[in-house]
Amino acid sequence: MDSQEKKEYQGLDVLEIMRNIHVFVSRYLYNLNNQIFVERTSNNKHLNTINIRHIANSIRTHGTGIMSTTVNFTYQFLRKKFYIFSQFMYDEHIKSRLIKDIRYFREVKDQNDQKYPFERAEKFNRGIRKLGLTPDGQSYLDQFRQLISQIGNAMGYVRMIRSGGLHCCSNAIRFVPDLEDIVNFEELVKEEALSEETQKAARQLDFVLGDLTRNSAEGTEYFKMLVDVFAPEFRSAKNIHLRNFYIIVPPLTLNFVEHSINCKEKLNKKNKVGAAFTDDGFAMGVAYILKLLDQYQEFDSLHWFQSVREKYMKEKRAVSKQQNVQSNNQDEKLLQTMNLTQKRLDIYLQEFEFLYFSLSSARIFFRADKTAAEESLEKKEKEVTRIQDDRGVLQGGGFLNAC
Repeated sequence: MDSQEKKEYQGLDVLEIMRNIHVFVSRYLYNLNNQIFVERTSNNKHLNTINIRHIANSIRTHGTGIMSTTVNFTYQFLRKKFYIFSQFMYDEHIKSRLIKDIRYFREVKDQNDQKYPFERAEKFNRGIRKLGLTPDGQSYLDQFRQLISQIGNAMGYVRMIRSGGLHCCSNAIRFVPDLEDIVNFEELVKEEALSEETQKAARQLDFVLGDLTRNSAEGTEYFKMLVDVFAPEFRSAKNIHLRNFYIIVPPLTLNFVEHSINCKEKLNKKNKVGAAFTDDGFAMGVAYILKLLDQYQEFDSLHWFQSVREKYMKEKRAVSKQQNVQSNNQDEKLLQTMNLTQKRLDIYLQEFEFLYFSLSSARIFFRADKTAAEESLEKKEKEVTRIQDDRGVLQGGGFLNAC
């Protein structure tokens, strides 16, 4: 990235980030719990961060209209990323392997207590490296993980825009005594027969108050918009190859955990290139794509995180058993090795737990509790209720009787 490009979005301004969203999502890491973005790497002695307060300040400067513009820019960015996503899923090597894995899981799930085998995901993660590596040693799965993290970072930014907008609007409207009952200043001014300039000012005040009330009260469901706009295409018959996505999530999570541990270990080294302590964009990306494909139930049927937990607990028990046996032999080197193995297993298990919690949190944003069919049924029921209510109002008012 050249110095001009870096200068453009370093100012922590919504407008500049929006124009360089492709740079931003690759250069910053998202933290789901604190709603903050941290710069991945920097030539300076400090890393830039972006939080809700920065976003709120920018919205106050540029106006609330920039929020929907940002969502439009994000939509354009996601379109390009989803094209690459589709190309990867359509690749013959990947597609054939995923179909094979789906078939294998269906065959063994009864013997395996309905759990996707950890060894199968490990085999996929290792096997994909044989398809080739980039000059810096990255496999195709590494690149696919980065793509999903960037998609998730974009969704995290949309969430932050929404929160920043709420923060800005609630601050601006805090002096209005009752948001449910705001008087119409233009009507009051007209009743008093005040000047045209005063009427114009009152009209403008009504408009500003109305805008702030809408944004601070209900606001726009940006996530729902970004799901609704892509979901029909993702679920269409011509993109049937995307329906294999849920089965690639286990090896993807394994790849992510290895990458995450590697990044965290670099924090303690003198050369901190590639060091990082958070990357929740991956969890956001997986949750978003599973929602677009309506595959939460398929992924849950793998019981993947239970399989991971059992695998590591089993290995930890085996190491503990060995430690008890070897403790009598006084072999210091062997005991030290086993302690390191135990510690390593603890780190991996903890990292998988973190990912599980992040993914569970991210799913809440996309209403993971409902399938597409259930949402459609709920929408129809609401529509029927609304029509019935409207008819009741009309009948109560005597309009239908008069007709």
